[in-house]
Order: sequence, then C-alpha cells, then structure tokens
Amino acid sequence: MTHDLSAAREAILLGRESATGALARSTLAADAAPNTHTYLQRFTGHAEATAAAIDLQHRAGIPLPPLAGLAVSIKALFDVAGFATTAASLALRDRAPAAADCPAVARLRRAGAALTGHTHMTEFAFSGVGMNPHHGTPANPATARLDAEPRIPGGSTSGGAVSVATGAAWTALGSDTGGSIRIPAALQGLVGFKNTARLTPTDGTVPLSPTLDTTCAITRSVRDAVLLHEVLAGRTVRLAGRPVASLRLAVPATTMLDGLDATVAAAFARALERLRAAGARIDEIPLAELAELRTLNALGGFPAAEAWAWHRPLLAQAENQYDPRVVSRIRRGETISAADHLDLIAARRDWISRVGTTLQPFDAMLSPTVPVVAPAIAALSTDEAFFATNALLLRNPSVVNFLDGCALSLPCHAPDELPVGLMVWAPALADDTVLDVSRAIADTLSAGGAA
Repeated sequence: MTHDLSAAREAILLGRESATGALARSTLAADAAPNTHTYLQRFTGHAEATAAAIDLQHRAGIPLPPLAGLAVSIKALFDVAGFATTAASLALRDRAPAAADCPAVARLRRAGAALTGHTHMTEFAFSGVGMNPHHGTPANPATARLDAEPRIPGGSTSGGAVSVATGAAWTALGSDTGGSIRIPAALQGLVGFKNTARLTPTDGTVPLSPTLDTTCAITRSVRDAVLLHEVLAGRTVRLAGRPVASLRLAVPATTMLDGLDATVAAAFARALERLRAAGARIDEIPLAELAELRTLNALGGFPAAEAWAWHRPLLAQAENQYDPRVVSRIRRGETISAADHLDLIAARRDWISRVGTTLQPFDAMLSPTVPVVAPAIAALSTDEAFFATNALLLRNPSVVNFLDGCALSLPCHAPDELPVGLMVWAPALADDTVLDVSRAIADTLSAGGAA
C-alpha cells in the first residue's frame, strides 16, 4: 500500500489505482487477524458503493473529492445514518439506528470518504488505555512487529488507530477529550491532530465532557492531518512553510518530563538534538502553572462532572451493563456540585490566560505525547495497575485540552524501537501554526532516520 491517503489519492488521479481496488485491499486488511476486535459493526455495502461512484466520476472526467473514495473508519460514538451509536457499551446496544449522519460524518461523506464501520473504543470514551471488557481489546499492531507481547492500543480511539495502523482505513474519525486521539497515535506510530475544540462540530455524538470534547482524526502523515482538518472543520489551512531553522520552540519542564521510560526519554532527547542541529531554537522553560492542574482537577475535573450529568438516568437503568472501571470514574462526578463546576470554569479561564502569556514568545511547545511506550495488556489486569497507567497516559495530552489548545502527535522513534510520540502544541486557534511546525519537524526527523 502507498504510505498515506494523499499518496493513495494521487495514485487514483493518475490512473495507477482505482478507488474500488484500494477499498478491496483495505477490506482484506480489515478481515485479517490483527483486526479481529477493531470493528464493532461494519457498514457493509456502503463503502463499496462510494468507491464505485468515485470511479465512475473519475472516468467521466469529474474532479475527485478530497478523500477520493478511500476507506475511513468511524469511532462508535458518532452518528452514522442507519446504524446504532453505542459508544461501545452494552447499555446502548438496543438503541435505534441514527436517523441522520452527525455533522462530522456528513462532512466526510461529502468529501468522498468510503465509510467502513464503527470502530472499537473504550466504553463511553472514558480512559486512555483502550481496553473494553465487552468487546475484547485489539492488540497494538505496531508493537507486534517488534514484540510478541500483546500491548495496549491506547484509547479511547483504540479501534480507529488500529484500523489505520493495519491498512484497514486510511484515516480514522475520533474524539479527543484528554488525549484520546493523540495517545493511540503515539503508541502506534501514527499522527493524531487535536484541533482547537470549537473548530469542529461535536453534535450527533455521545458526549464525555462537552467542555473538552474535540472531533478530530488519526492519520498516517502530517499532510493527511491537514487534509482531514480541512474537511472536518470546513476551513482552509494556511501553511507558512517555515523552515525548522526559523522556529523558536519551548520544552516545559514541569510535570511533562517526569517519569519518562528509557525508550521515550532517548527518542525525545534524540528528536530535540536533531531539531537543534537543523537550526531550531529550543528553550527549556519551567511553566510552573502545570503543577496547579493536579489540584484543579482533584475532584475529577470536567469529565467526571459532565459525564455524571449525562449518564445519571442511564446508570439508574443499566449500571450492571457498564464496565465497572468506567462507572467508578463517572461516579466521581456525583459529588461535584454546581458551585464546584462553576469554580473550575473560572479557575480554568484564569489559568489559560496566565499560561497563554508565558507561551506567547514561542511558535509551539514540545513534549513527549505520553511518558511510556505501550504497556502489556496482561500487566493491567488489576484496577490499581489500570488506573495508574491510565493517569500516566492522560497526564501530558490532557494539559492541551484544559488549555483549550491544539496539538499534534507525530512519531519520533527509530525503526527498531517501540513507537514514541512527539507532541507539538500551542494555545487555542494556533492550529495552522501547529500544523506548519509539525510539517517542518516531521520532515527533519524523517531525514534524520526517525519513524
């Protein structure tokens, strides 16, 4: 297969490939063993009809839409007309099929996406690990190439990432509330872009935290991340095309560099060294405000309070059908008062203002996306190990959600290393800058031998 969606589209444009042929290969990949637990339901016949229509258009000389009939998977919390939206929960398995596509899916469909199916996810998107006791957990296909130990895919957009990593889809629609796009992208050697939340619609989804939820995508490259953001946000990205040597970047030292495992520490240090060698100015800054987040979110933060508000009636009817680990996180919101929630909103607004002032001199921040490589699935059998790992995975990416910012995770590991993500991030509405900086960084690291 060609490397990314943009290259696959180019092959169709040049007549070297058909949309139908490309979809057939994606379908073969989806049917193979690594994708046993990737899809909760397949949209059989729908993707094939789209690809066939694209081929007819192409033969007739009609310009191809941006996604050119190529396979796109959908996280199971987005409404797709004719299919039930279950958020991977048994409590919603008897839901009526959606009457219409949600806005994000409608935009993908208009852009020529061949929608392949609803993918596996953490139940109700409430963890960064990617495990789900109801449907099985898809093992990480990227780590399987180097290590026989089945490792977590990362979550909550677990199946979406696996579909892209295995070739079952060229891109995956997902959501990011505290890292749910960037964590699986980092652990599987993919690209995950979390845009400024307000730029993409979340209507027609099962919410986790409306304050933090972001609609976005996992891709194979930064250029595909630009393309998918343009489709999902309905806007044109303006890339300045700046070289690495013109960039002023910062590495926040507080919290985000704590507890790095040896592989992540080595890959991150090597990436910074290559960027500095290419002329980038990279300053280490304290960003002491990050230490405040533990206190600000001590009660469970926005996700617990807002999840409790949505789940209260469903828990009263069907709590025994939930993953107990998900219930425990939702029920933390039961004790959060309206006053607590309003205080957190005010504290966040003040925190964003102070952090924004500190970050103003820099084009973007650099951090490890997550501090560890993908842990073994078997190592997370106890609640203690699961919740400790979940907190560790969420720690760095969730900073950007609380900031109301934007971030992109791109791979920075060597070919013989387990996947490691480098996170490029900035405050709200700096999306085009983050994408442009990420493009320059990816080119530099690729030339230097990173994944």
